[in-house]
Amino acid sequence: DIPNLNAIVGHLSGGQQKRLALAKVLIDKSDMLFLDEPTNHLDIEMIEWLEKYLIREKITFFLISHDRYFIDNVCDTILELDNTSLYRYRGNYSNFLIKKAEREELEIKNIENARSKYRIELEWMRRQPQARQHKSKKREENFYVIEKVAKQQIKDESFNFNVQSARLGKKIMELYDISKSYGDKCLIKNFSYTFVKGDRIGIVGKNGVGKSTFLNIITQKLQPDSGKVVVGSTIRFGYFGQKGLEFNDDKTILEIVREYTEMVNVDSREIGTSQFLTYFNFPPAVQHNKFGRLSGGEKRRFYLLLLLMQSPNFLILDEPTNDLDIQTLTLLETFLETYEGVLIVVSHDRLFLDKLSEHTFAFEGNGVIKDYPGNYTDYVEWKKRVRKAVPSKAKEETSTNKKVKTVDNEKRKATFKEKKEYEEISDLLVKLDEDKTSIINKLNDATTPVSEMQELSIRFAEVEKKLSELEDRWLELSEIIDNQ
Repeated sequence: DIPNLNAIVGHLSGGQQKRLALAKVLIDKSDMLFLDEPTNHLDIEMIEWLEKYLIREKITFFLISHDRYFIDNVCDTILELDNTSLYRYRGNYSNFLIKKAEREELEIKNIENARSKYRIELEWMRRQPQARQHKSKKREENFYVIEKVAKQQIKDESFNFNVQSARLGKKIMELYDISKSYGDKCLIKNFSYTFVKGDRIGIVGKNGVGKSTFLNIITQKLQPDSGKVVVGSTIRFGYFGQKGLEFNDDKTILEIVREYTEMVNVDSREIGTSQFLTYFNFPPAVQHNKFGRLSGGEKRRFYLLLLLMQSPNFLILDEPTNDLDIQTLTLLETFLETYEGVLIVVSHDRLFLDKLSEHTFAFEGNGVIKDYPGNYTDYVEWKKRVRKAVPSKAKEETSTNKKVKTVDNEKRKATFKEKKEYEEISDLLVKLDEDKTSIINKLNDATTPVSEMQELSIRFAEVEKKLSELEDRWLELSEIIDNQ
């Protein structure tokens, strides 16, 4: 998706530069690939293409990535570097999680057993005279082995926070028919939505389709061409952008944090900033490090926790997973599970989206934003069901009239009325699909009264018929819109 092949590489976006680098590597047809965070700055469609390519071509590769779905789908061996030790696991990421948990559980038992033995052996060591027989020397050697294991630290991951956000009023935010274009390129067209408390929205779409523009409009950094944005008086935005913040490199982490706040509100109580930093893997020994000495990933993590410390009630995370390690991602997911404010996540990390979002804004191009009541995987599965539900005869149009209609569809642009009809049918298909699932569940439920069975059967036939009719029309309209 680089429209101008004569463009200067330095002028390309981050996503376009990553695509170009991947294309160069893959064209070389190497015997072995080394891929360091290949999914960073790629949109989901491109990530899924890369997955299929690596699986289809059966390439040998060494991959470093925080994208857990990607690792799960393409890897058959996992190497984990933990506390200077390297562990190898056969299988994908899901299997790795199971085996890692088993390994850590066994290590904890070994440490606990060693500590019990250590107390006995330590007492023996203190009682023994300096001159020992051979048997005593052997026991002494074993003592030092036991001591080394006994003094290992047991990881305590039970320390969780319930994040506090500022109070939200009844009115949060309302979008009324907002539209935005740049020249001939329409990014948002007549989009409306009313945000409510507890909204957890995932935003997906190709690079360049208007996701960042949308975020700038709702935070009022950018005005729409038409339409209106009404923001409630109690809204306190927290915006985690892709660029981050700049700080004085000579200041320590703790100095910077204390310029913002001395205490953090969690679990209806206040805790010190040092404790909060420790939770996000900035232990006391690191908190006095200069900001300029932090790595790129550490700076991103620091920027994130600095934002969370300010207790926003409308949190926007724009590609938060870039440059964050898996451990930090897991901590962030756990941290946000109890978040009570409005959460918007723009991400290419499908697992992160699925865990945190319950609603999807899918930017489908040409200004169309699909508002789907489910997470990313729900949305993808729904699109597959809609396409598969179209009868095969409809896909293999053989009649002359159908062929003529298809040719005409490709030549002409969709009218405003047709686009509106397409959106209305898409919404209705979702509702009918949900109705169909509900009816099937009731028909399969042994507790459903017999008297309702006939009525449910009739309703099921009606829904099936309506779905079939609408799916044909939806496919016809989608061909017109997609070919513009």
